[in-house]
Amino acid sequence: MGSESTFSAQKRTSGTLPTTVSSANGGSRGGRSASSSLIPRGRQMNKTFNNIKITIICGFVTILVLRGTIGLGNLVSTESEAESLHLIEETNRILAEIRSDKDPTDPDDGPEKFLELNATFSLGPRISTWDEDRKVWLQQNPQFPNYVRGKPRIMLVTGSPPNPCDNAIGDHYLLKGIKNKIDYCRIHGIEIVYNMAHLDKEMAGYWAKLPLIRRLMLSHPEVEWIWWMDSDALFTDMVFELPVSKYKDYNMVIHGYPDLLFEQKSWIALNTGSFLFRNCQWSLDLLDVWAPMGPKGPIREETGRILTANLKGRPAFEADDQSALIYLLISQKERWMSKVFVENSFYLHGFWEGLVDRYEEMIEKYHPGLGDERWPFVTHFVGCKPCGSYGDYPVERCLKSMERAFNFADNQVLNLYGFRHRGLVSPNIKRIRNETVTPLVNVDHFDIRHSASHTSGSKG
Repeated sequence: MGSESTFSAQKRTSGTLPTTVSSANGGSRGGRSASSSLIPRGRQMNKTFNNIKITIICGFVTILVLRGTIGLGNLVSTESEAESLHLIEETNRILAEIRSDKDPTDPDDGPEKFLELNATFSLGPRISTWDEDRKVWLQQNPQFPNYVRGKPRIMLVTGSPPNPCDNAIGDHYLLKGIKNKIDYCRIHGIEIVYNMAHLDKEMAGYWAKLPLIRRLMLSHPEVEWIWWMDSDALFTDMVFELPVSKYKDYNMVIHGYPDLLFEQKSWIALNTGSFLFRNCQWSLDLLDVWAPMGPKGPIREETGRILTANLKGRPAFEADDQSALIYLLISQKERWMSKVFVENSFYLHGFWEGLVDRYEEMIEKYHPGLGDERWPFVTHFVGCKPCGSYGDYPVERCLKSMERAFNFADNQVLNLYGFRHRGLVSPNIKRIRNETVTPLVNVDHFDIRHSASHTSGSKG
């Protein structure tokens, strides 16, 4: 480094090249001859050998650079390189097997078969006495109450496909998504389940949540509410708590707008990216009539045509769970709607595009615990597909927006520990409070759990 700095200084201060030598004879050639005659022969030979050494070393370094830059594997081949290449090939082979969704030990089932259009599909055996059976079970198992300290037991359910994402950054944002949900559930005493298995091969894609929700209801009778949340939805108000007392007479809570649902019959009147189901017979019955619209193949395709014909603004594509639910609630309003709470007083689902660029304004003007447009409870990245190879929005925009949402929420968690992110697009953090000899004062002042308890109490 020192020699480089000296040479740079020479170039900046000298008006001529460093190799130009002035002589009394007035010629550079005469100058070189005069200077060389003053150097002993032994030193000249040492200088020559040193130049040869430097040339050899430079040549060796050049070969290494060429091999690393353009891959001249035919120049030198080492055992370690062959081993590295083998590991890369083996890793790619294993990933290809995982993504193929097929285990080499599985029997060959042949081409995938779909249900016929007139076939009957169900999620499982018909259950008609669940409320009575569950009540008896709860009485027999008092160590598993469905209400704890006066609050219903809630289970948040989310998940992702069993295969790796198409790109590494997608897996990274799935990790951030589950970290965000774990933080919220830890703060508010909510159980969480992360699923990566297809429980019913007929109900892939949008529909995979339905068999999972049903199975969790039947396997966890102690849980009062099952709360589904998509993997691309993030909690962005870590203080806000669900006002569950509002829903004591309802069995489903979903974000939406009644006028869009019944007056306009819009296909985006509700959003199934975040909704709650009470663990009861009514919910099982709704799943029984909802699920048969979703099996892969002809049934899903034909149902998609019916939904597009009956719902305003819906593009032509196969049936999705959200459109199917909207269609059911419109066409069978008398049967279902008395137990459905359409929530819009806070953002159980908040569309990301109108929110992520306003976080700085929210920080300046408002505070967590509001849950609405002033400080959204949930920011949902509808149309972004960080785990897939396609999406409705540019990947760079989606990833930057998801980073902002994650850090906006994470700052609310880090505040207790005296840190925050350096910026809403930075993963790095900085200290915002010094350590103290009375740390419990900070716990009382900054712990979100205290704010959540206060907010919950004021709502009651």
